[in-house]
Amino acid sequence: MKKTLLALFVGGTLFTSCIKDHIGHGGGNDDVDVSTLTFAKIGGFSNGTGEEGYAEISAFDPKTNKLFIVNPVQSEVSVWDISSPSSSVKLSSISLAGTPNSVAVHDGLLAVAVENANKQMNGTVQTYDTETQALVNTYNVGALPDMVAFSPDGKYIISANEGEPNADYSVDPEGSISVVDVQKNEVNTMFFTSYSAASIGNDFRVFGPLASIAQDVEPEYVAVSDDSRFAYVTLQENNGIAVVDLKNKAIANVFGLGVKDYSFGDNKMDASNKDDLVGNFQNWPVFGFYMPDAITFTKLDGMEYIITANEGDSRDYDGYSEEERVEDVILDPTAFPNAADLQMEENLGRLKITTANGDIDGDGDFDKIYAYGGRSFTIWSTSGTLVYDSADEIGRRTLELNPSYFNADEGEADGRSDDKGAEPESVTTLKVGNSTLLFVGLERTGGVLVYDITNPNSPEYVNWLFDASDIAPEGLVTIAEENSPTGNALVIITNEVSNTVAIYEIK
Repeated sequence: MKKTLLALFVGGTLFTSCIKDHIGHGGGNDDVDVSTLTFAKIGGFSNGTGEEGYAEISAFDPKTNKLFIVNPVQSEVSVWDISSPSSSVKLSSISLAGTPNSVAVHDGLLAVAVENANKQMNGTVQTYDTETQALVNTYNVGALPDMVAFSPDGKYIISANEGEPNADYSVDPEGSISVVDVQKNEVNTMFFTSYSAASIGNDFRVFGPLASIAQDVEPEYVAVSDDSRFAYVTLQENNGIAVVDLKNKAIANVFGLGVKDYSFGDNKMDASNKDDLVGNFQNWPVFGFYMPDAITFTKLDGMEYIITANEGDSRDYDGYSEEERVEDVILDPTAFPNAADLQMEENLGRLKITTANGDIDGDGDFDKIYAYGGRSFTIWSTSGTLVYDSADEIGRRTLELNPSYFNADEGEADGRSDDKGAEPESVTTLKVGNSTLLFVGLERTGGVLVYDITNPNSPEYVNWLFDASDIAPEGLVTIAEENSPTGNALVIITNEVSNTVAIYEIK
């Protein structure tokens, strides 16, 4: 398909549009030419000043036009009235006796995931009335509830309980998934004791020191099918996804996600922050664990898919760390006859890798090199078959549009090339007419990339929502026009480092 790329800066914000010829899906008023959509920042505010962490995940309530924002620094859920997004008003906050990690809203009910003061102890999911902000109920869940979501029908609240170890790795609670039956007021918490790494396969990782699989699994993020039947939960450090049968309150499946081969085709990356080149894309003899953070569910042309943001993450504790750089390990001379060249800083030497994988024969040197994350978004079938991976598109696209923010590290271009690149962190979708838009938040580079994924086998770039004052997008919320206070669809971006919230309108 023929396309033309336009880009311009307006008031510090980069507006871009991909003009595509002959777009149209039929269907009268549902026939939307995606290329004619405009994305304008119509509002924004700061939820705190100073150190980061005043604004992380957010949730919107269309009944009250309130935006609820996770604010762990002040142990509260901050509340804003965004009836008029250009002049949002801060309301009374919801104070908590623990640290909030996530929020979700359904039909006037707010759910908050709250970790225990002792992170290795069980946490809670607390629910509040969005109108009065009064506490409705408290549910005991597993250790370190990290993300909470409602099923679309509102019957269930699903909590991903990460179960992280303490600093010296002397206490490692079991990771778990809790399902709250809102109508019955019951909680079912599920563990992974019946699984093994071997039975799951496909590069599923279990590697914590002396950890059972139940301890090692760390549920991260939740997506729920449109029919409210299944929840899909990322297991980031493990490089896998769990499928939960919500009706039967059981883990129905766990699958590994395999690896990305950076030596092949368009799977290229800039692997060094010390090569004096910004955007030095090359194929390298490296495998990347996808290790997704956020996940979202969507239906396209009647087929069900899950989409992941492949951020990557390592375990780096006082008591155990898997992090190392290629220059500091011994590479097997048979597998890597050019090891000395590869280990130069301008080549692979600076790349951060895991020491938990790669020594295939156990002789102390590395026969394979495994890095963190896919530097991409991926569309999967609900059983874990890869449908589409964006390969090096995110890196190349941001380099083309704004090279000064390519793989940026606190504003320094190329600063994260040796780590996980742009770090795609968050994903969500929005239906516009017969088209489906995907939004991908980039934690390090900044901003949110927008793609038309109506054809899941061939997504098309649409836009980059970017403002240099908004740093490290953590949370993404899309609001359909029928639920929007402006009457047009909105995208709300919560930025962890700058503590800012950006509101974009789609017309």
